[in-house]
Amino acid sequence: MTPVEMRATLSLASIYGLRMFGMFSILPIFAIYASTLPDNPSALMIGLALGAYGLTQALFQLPFGMASDKFGRKPMIYLGLAIFAIGSMVAALAMNIEGVIIGRAIQGAGAVSAVVTALLADLTRDEHRTKAMATIGATIGVAFAVSLVGGPLLNQWIGVQGIFVMTAFLTLAAIVVVKFVVPDPVHSHYHSDASAAPAKLKDVLKNKQLLRLNYGIFALHAAQMAMFVVVPFAIAKSGNIEVNQHWHIYLPVLVASFVFMVPAIIYAEKQAKVKQVFVGAVATMLLAQLVFAGSIQHFWGIVFSLTLYFIAFNVLEASLPSMISKIAPAAAKGTAMGVYNTAQSLGIFAGGALGGYLSHKFGFASVFIFCSVMMLLWLIFAYSMQAPPAVKTKMYSLDETAAELTADNAAILKDRLTKLIGVIEAVVLPQERTVILKIDKSQDWDEAQVYKLLRG
Repeated sequence: MTPVEMRATLSLASIYGLRMFGMFSILPIFAIYASTLPDNPSALMIGLALGAYGLTQALFQLPFGMASDKFGRKPMIYLGLAIFAIGSMVAALAMNIEGVIIGRAIQGAGAVSAVVTALLADLTRDEHRTKAMATIGATIGVAFAVSLVGGPLLNQWIGVQGIFVMTAFLTLAAIVVVKFVVPDPVHSHYHSDASAAPAKLKDVLKNKQLLRLNYGIFALHAAQMAMFVVVPFAIAKSGNIEVNQHWHIYLPVLVASFVFMVPAIIYAEKQAKVKQVFVGAVATMLLAQLVFAGSIQHFWGIVFSLTLYFIAFNVLEASLPSMISKIAPAAAKGTAMGVYNTAQSLGIFAGGALGGYLSHKFGFASVFIFCSVMMLLWLIFAYSMQAPPAVKTKMYSLDETAAELTADNAAILKDRLTKLIGVIEAVVLPQERTVILKIDKSQDWDEAQVYKLLRG
């Protein structure tokens, strides 16, 4: 990467980190805080407050990304972050659960993820974009882990309302980073690998393999949000542990989960066992939900369930985007990821709402019975899916000084690239001046042949 690409990657990753840390920090403490609000809100209302941002995020995520093609990346990021900051302040100042729900919904309406991804694509060369995206993914994972430990500590010092205020200021800091640190793109345009295209939605939504993965991310995040409606109360009651001390549980559980996750991911990729590891992780998630259902009243049962849960969650959260990339048509990867992210946001909303309703009507165990049913369906879908091909995606930019590529020349170049040893799929995008190749990892790969063809 060039210094400009590195600066763009790290600064945009920090925007994700600042925003997501504030969002995630309330998860382990919010349910207990919300229960102390006036009028003793029901678990259903608490669940709606937790999940409300997922619904508006699902509604606004793709439109924000598409609007950035017309109005510019940075202006749309400023708008989205400003909306998010306003929502955070509304939630902080709310005196009842209805006000918090409104604040959380406004937070979700500031859905800048797709725009940030598009800006990153503008600022990085095709061949380095995968590394840049992986850096952002790692930043989100770290923000999640740190927030589960940091949330209870912050609650002790500034309370949940203070965390909402902190989130607003972190968001304003993110605006400053966008303005003064993130480079301005020389030119912005649509990127097939990073942005959604309405014309490609139909093909993506008809792909049964992608639909299985979209259901998976929906179920994964629905179960996560449902869990955080119930588990804080269960830990406090069964272990007689004050909410500010819950980080003592999350810290060792998260460390243990990372210790198991890293070897599993490495083994899956190196040994071409992605499906086997994936199915095993879904089965582990199902087991975690069943153990939750049977031991939610027992402290050590909860700790054991959380350990199983986070082992499975971390493996699945890391595996799913990679599998989308392997399975999606090369020219529709951005659209596939847009649908995937929308399914994730809908899962957040559904999990909060259903988790709150079930725990209110039928008790804690019913939440995990429901989650177990979702995971059993996912296990069936995962077991019966086609194994993702053992491929890597390579992208190449056409020389800016070269003549415009006609449709006929693009077709000829595609045909020649497809005939290269190891190439499974080749896509030539004349308007983007980009070539995307899916390459069989088991084959010897001579990249010099590609550059020779690109030079004509």
